[in-house]
Amino acid sequence: MVYRSRSVGNVTVHPVALFSILDHFLRRRKDEDRVIGTLLGSRSDNTVEIKSSFAVPYKESAEQFEVDFEYLKAMFDLHQKVNPREIIVGWYSTGSDLNSYSALLQNFFSDHTAPVQAVHLLVGTAAQKGSDLGVKAFVSAPVGVTPRSENCVFVPVPCELRFHQTERNGLELLLNASKSPNNTSSRTHELAAMEKTLQSVIEMIDRVLGYVKQVVSGEVEGNEKIGRALLDALNETTDGSGLEKGQQLDVLFNSHLQDTLMVSYLASLVRSQVEVSTRLALVV
Repeated sequence: MVYRSRSVGNVTVHPVALFSILDHFLRRRKDEDRVIGTLLGSRSDNTVEIKSSFAVPYKESAEQFEVDFEYLKAMFDLHQKVNPREIIVGWYSTGSDLNSYSALLQNFFSDHTAPVQAVHLLVGTAAQKGSDLGVKAFVSAPVGVTPRSENCVFVPVPCELRFHQTERNGLELLLNASKSPNNTSSRTHELAAMEKTLQSVIEMIDRVLGYVKQVVSGEVEGNEKIGRALLDALNETTDGSGLEKGQQLDVLFNSHLQDTLMVSYLASLVRSQVEVSTRLALVV
C-alpha cells in the first residue's frame, strides 16, 4: 500500500450521504450482512467533506472478496457529468466492526484519493440494546517494516454532521414525521415556518439568559468556551462604528415579511385567474 503525505484531520458528513447509505442498507440482498460504497465530496486543507455517495456491488466469502470495479467507474463517470466538482474521497461500509478485507478496500480507494488519505466511513445500523450506533471515520496508517496492502491499522478521526439551512428544514420535517402516529408530515407554509423559527430562537435566548443568571448568582460554575461563544455572538450585534444592528435586522425582517406576503397574494391571484379562465373556457 502506498501511503500519502497529506493527512486528514477532520471529516464532515452531509445528511444526503447518510440517507443514501441507510437506503442502500435497507435495500440490500438477503444474503448480505453489510453494504459498501463510494464516498464523494471535496477536500480543503486537512478536512474532508462528504456530500454524497453511491452503492458498489460486491461478493464476499471466507476465501475471497470481489468488487465490481467497472460498475464503480461507470457510476463515478456518470456522477461527474452532474457534479464535476465532487471527487472520490473514500468509501463506506455498514456495521460496527472492521474485517480482514477492509485494508484491501482502503488500499484501492487510496489510489483514487491521492495525494490525500482515503476516508473510511463506518455506519452503525444495529438497533439492539447494547450495540453501538452512529458514524465513525477512519484513515489508515502503515504497519510493519515493509508496508503492504494488507498491513495497516485504521486510525479514528473526528467526524461531525454538517448541513445547510435548506437541509435543516428537510431534517426538521422528517423529525416531525417520525413523531406523528402515521409517520407523515405536511409541508408548512412559509409564514408558519418563520413563526416556528422565531419561537425556537426565543426559546434559545431564554435558555442562555437562564444560564447567565445562574453563573452570576453562583449556582453553577461558568464555562469558558460558552462564555467566549456568547461574547462572539454579542460582538456580531454591533459593527465597526459601534452602531447597533438591531434596527438593520428589523428592516431586513420587515422587508422579508412584505416579500412573503406579496408572493402569497400573487399566488392566490394566479389561482383565481386560472379558475376564472377554466370556467370561461367551459362556457364558451
